[in-house]
Amino acid sequence: MPAGPIRLLLVEDSPVALALLQRIFRDAPDMEVVGVARNGQEALDIIPTVKPTLICTDLHMPKMNGLELTEEVMARFPCPILVISASVQPEDTQTVFRILEAGALDIFPKPRTGLASEYEKAKANLLAKVRVLAGVTVFTHRRRSAAAAALSLPPQPAVRPIDIRTPRLLAIGASTGGPQALLAILQPLPKTFPVPIICVQHISSGFLRGLVDWLDSSCALRVTIANPGDTPQPGVVYFPPEQHHLEINARGQIVLSQGTPVAGHCPSVTVMFKSVAAHYRRQAVGVLLTGMGRDGADGLQSLAQAGGLTIAQDEASCVVFGMPKEAIALGAAQRVLPLSAIAPYLLSQAFLTLPG
Repeated sequence: MPAGPIRLLLVEDSPVALALLQRIFRDAPDMEVVGVARNGQEALDIIPTVKPTLICTDLHMPKMNGLELTEEVMARFPCPILVISASVQPEDTQTVFRILEAGALDIFPKPRTGLASEYEKAKANLLAKVRVLAGVTVFTHRRRSAAAAALSLPPQPAVRPIDIRTPRLLAIGASTGGPQALLAILQPLPKTFPVPIICVQHISSGFLRGLVDWLDSSCALRVTIANPGDTPQPGVVYFPPEQHHLEINARGQIVLSQGTPVAGHCPSVTVMFKSVAAHYRRQAVGVLLTGMGRDGADGLQSLAQAGGLTIAQDEASCVVFGMPKEAIALGAAQRVLPLSAIAPYLLSQAFLTLPG
């Protein structure tokens, strides 16, 4: 956590929403609203003066929207950014995830009704998220075109066809910072990737479809929301529907259930990993990415004990080093890798051999 109060800059064009957010943060003894702006341009003008610890920004604003603001902030004044948005329609959530790609850390759903009572219900979760993100170190994001980004990708190694000794499934779990991390892993994988991929991402209600559509449009792999009874196919990435655990049954089919939260989450990464461990054992790879809490740690340990290959993201590349840290402390991670090394490792190593 930063020393002294968390200095907040609120960027919001709705006077009502701005007043309600100010009330929430005013009541928090460890937070101070040091500036307000009605659009991104106003925010950019005052950032050097108010020196915020964290910027909370809306999505749709006149003159300069949340995406344009994020791009400018991360290029000129790197600072943690939380997107507070009511936009849960597909056309809007695509923009939300482009903001995350540009460098924002997380999203928080603005109460749809706009009523003070709804903001009060969301208060505890919002304050907790702000406290976590305020302690995150961020770095400059250089603006570049999509074409230039594509040209800078490293060459993709050829993927050897799978055989009886190589994995038949890749399972990935993530929380805070996960959308950006998932993109970094999935984007370099070719559409001929030889095994199915199942993923659990903790995400605010209403934003799953946008995450899936964004990843699907950004990757060669097909990314979809799973249906009950699906048999996972190579080159396809499956996410469970909101508020559903994802498991694999003895026939290799996807089972979805609205069960009890595990480690506070439904879907739970641990539930997924334990299911994979029971069915695939040594023919699976599990990857645990950035996130707060400990969901996934026990599941990764089960997968490691079953003979599968287990990978945790390292501290330096995590937005929040919570879930991977817990897994590493358990001895559940056989490999601890920076985010940028995980996809190359999967392509060049993980799908050639498994630990003996």
